[in-house]
Amino acid sequence: MSSSTTASGVDPIADAAPLSLCAREPHVPADRLVAEMVPPPRFDSVRFSTYIPDPNQPSQTEAVQVLESFAAGLGGAHATGAGRRGFLGLGRAKAPKTPACPRGVYLDGGYGVGKTHLLASLWHATPAEPSLKAFGTFVELTNLVGALGFQQTVQTLSGHRLLCIDEFELDDPGDTVLVSTLLGKLVDAGVALAATSNTLPGKLGEGRFAAADFLREIQGLSAHFRALRIDGEDYRHRGLPEAPKPYSDEQVTKAAYATPGASLDDFPHLLDHLARVHPSRYGALTDGLKAVCLTGVTPIPDQSTALRLVVLADRLYDREVPMLASGLPFDQLFSEEMLKGGYRKKYFRAISRLTALARDAKRLVES
Repeated sequence: MSSSTTASGVDPIADAAPLSLCAREPHVPADRLVAEMVPPPRFDSVRFSTYIPDPNQPSQTEAVQVLESFAAGLGGAHATGAGRRGFLGLGRAKAPKTPACPRGVYLDGGYGVGKTHLLASLWHATPAEPSLKAFGTFVELTNLVGALGFQQTVQTLSGHRLLCIDEFELDDPGDTVLVSTLLGKLVDAGVALAATSNTLPGKLGEGRFAAADFLREIQGLSAHFRALRIDGEDYRHRGLPEAPKPYSDEQVTKAAYATPGASLDDFPHLLDHLARVHPSRYGALTDGLKAVCLTGVTPIPDQSTALRLVVLADRLYDREVPMLASGLPFDQLFSEEMLKGGYRKKYFRAISRLTALARDAKRLVES
């Protein structure tokens, strides 16, 4: 593309036009879903030693100590780990019964207290090959079941030493039963479990602790989990400046053209496109992006659209992709009714993460 003036009246200052999320329709094979069950790029380098506990919250220090001990205890041979055959794990010997002691930990705390940091640190600290450890969100796990089928998913994960599940979805009863049944099979196979979760609908306060809800919903599995309470405030707001105000369309467009690997899309058009792409593909949708630039951010029109945006926000946050936008501030995306409803925990998490990505994007305009 030449450097002629664009339709928006902006003179681009890069030779190539920005990418477009709306032009992408990724296909994700099932084996990629399995191979990518590792901590996201944002948590590649996190370790227990890089988690900085709030000195006013002793439960954070205690959680690190317990998790370090839990990881060290997973160093023994896994009866099903030997003899893995292919990524689907066919031909594996029957596992022994699980020991009476807890084989799982549940990180119990509000959003932004570092639960995912600790969960990823546990994955990294567990002494096993990456192929014997799995890490994913609840949504990614249900997508795996959808792609492989229930029995094949059990066979695939039964040889693992550890399965970490971030943001266990207590607000979806059907999927909760599905995953709880899956976890029961994996516990029987000797797989250790670790999880975080959101709160159930109807709970007052998005930071309310959910251990009782989690243990009740997983029913027969509750005896296998030790709950670790992690108190604290959203670390993304500790001593950080307010989120930057939205920029103008012209500023966003100029930044998109000036940033190699950036995408540029109209926000309402992107929302329409997300409805045509399965959420399991949102990670692939963001492959290779260095920044997401959006013009004309408007309020989210309905809950289905809002939930899709939450998934996209999670994938962008995991990959540390800054987000530059014009229009409405991100803290005004969701209606008051949404923020008081059953999915409010997800919406507050999305606001928190989008705000963090907006802070990261300031350099695109200021450089």
